[in-house]
This record gives sequence, C-alpha cells and structure tokens, in this order.
Amino acid sequence: MRLVVTGSQGQVVRSLIERAGPDLEIVALGRPELDLEHPGDLAALFARHAPDVIVNAAAYTAVDKAESERETAFAVNGAGAGAVAAAAKSLDLPVVQISTDYVFDGAGGKPLLETDPTGPIGAYGASKLAGELAVAAATPNHAILRTAWVYAPFGANFVRTMLRLAATRDELKVVGDQQGTPTSALDIAVAIEAVARNLAAAPDDPQLRGVFHMTASGGPISWADFATEIFRQSASRGGPSARVTAISTSDYPTPARRPAWSCLDAAKLSAVHGVTLPHWRDGLNVIIKRLDRQGEWQ
Repeated sequence: MRLVVTGSQGQVVRSLIERAGPDLEIVALGRPELDLEHPGDLAALFARHAPDVIVNAAAYTAVDKAESERETAFAVNGAGAGAVAAAAKSLDLPVVQISTDYVFDGAGGKPLLETDPTGPIGAYGASKLAGELAVAAATPNHAILRTAWVYAPFGANFVRTMLRLAATRDELKVVGDQQGTPTSALDIAVAIEAVARNLAAAPDDPQLRGVFHMTASGGPISWADFATEIFRQSASRGGPSARVTAISTSDYPTPARRPAWSCLDAAKLSAVHGVTLPHWRDGLNVIIKRLDRQGEWQ
C-alpha cells in the first residue's frame, strides 16, 4: 500500500515514515512542492504518485500564534484541508484527516464522544474544525481522526521540553488543572496505517468512514501528572529529572486558551476499525527508552 501524506517534518509524518514496513510506502509531500496555504492543483500532484490513500497530516499548529495569524491558520487548516479532500474525491480515493481535541471547548467532565457538540475556544481549534467540515463536505470517503497531546522522540513537544528544562532546573512549575491523554506519534502512525488499510480494502463500507477519536488508553491526567511520570521514567534510566509543582492555568497565561478537559473516548475506533492505542505510560516508556539509547535527553 502507498500513502501520500501531506507534510514532511511533523511528528506524525516522521513517525509514519519511520514505522513503514516493506509492505507500506510513504510519500511525504511538503513545502515547497505542497503548500496548503496555496494548494494549487493537488489532484495532479497526488496522481503522479499513484496513492491508495491520502493522509492530510500537514497543519498550522502554532496554537498561540494562531490568535494573531487567524487568516493563515484557517487557510491551511480549513480551506487547505478541504482542498486535499476535494483532490482525493476527484481521484476516487479515501482521505484520512488528522484533527484535534481543540475542536471542543474543554468544559466537559466525561470522556468526549465523536457525537458530542464541538465548540472551539481559540483560533487554532476553530480552524481545525473548519477543516473537518470542509473535508466532510468535499467527500464522504473520509476518516477524520481526532487526537490529543501528541509527543514523539523528535520535534518540538512536551516530553522533550520537560527533559531539556530538567537538565538545568531542580523544580518545574507545570499546569495541573488541564486534563487529557498524552498520545505518542509512533502509536498514532500505527493507527493511521490500520485505518488507511481498512478504508482501501472496503471502499463501499460507510461504517469505516466518519469521525473517530484516536488517543492513547488510560487517563485522563494533568500536564503536571504527565511531567511527573516523564521524570520518573527518565530518572529510572539515569536521565534528567526535576520536582514538579502543579500550578493553575491562570498562573501561566498564554495568548490562546486551552481546553481544560481533553479526554477523548476512543471506543468507536476500537469497535469499528479494530484499533486500540497502548496505555499512555507504555507509549511514553517507548520514547524514554529510545531517548536513553540515543543519548538525546532533550
């Protein structure tokens, strides 16, 4: 199977490339060849690579900057996602759209279902929701996968930031009143491949299409809890560690508001696609072991 994936440097794309076995080819298309802010003729570009499935993993992900660069965020995450889906439609191919927990307002207190009302509280979440709607409008042959709190052994993410800061500090103050489920990009890559294979194998099955939540098992936990576990696992292998002090969101103001509750119920993905991501602690353990082997604690 061949996947054409938009983006080339993101954590999910790099994980897809890394996890691809001999029976899976990943064609990653990034700038300048593909720019979702100015998409051009995507159908012709995709067709040259003869994919079985198209995965839209490219996105504007600067959550805080999106508040002042709203037009760019909507161009990439909204209209750009729609353009990818329209191209997939013209080629009679399924499209997998990667989305986010930020489409919700964070006011819930129970794991969020795919059918729960959306209500983004920031420009980034609003732009990603616009992308979901644009994809659904462009083609019924889609799977929208919402994930959350993504990290990997590479790129800019919470795990690597915590380890970098712990190398020079004894104590770190971390937000303790936002709840969610940390999800490894390596596990996300495995899930995307499984969903893509299901879509390609059953082109007329509507049950396999629609919106699905794709997060690690376990949780919810707070960012402070997650940091504590990062340092516990790191310290057990001789890596950096720091004492964690939980603070409130109001103590750490940012330009964009974050959802206070980001726990997604992923039961539908398991029931329909047969995909269950590992527990978040296990996903973290894989990353920590790898950083230890590579001697890259940041």
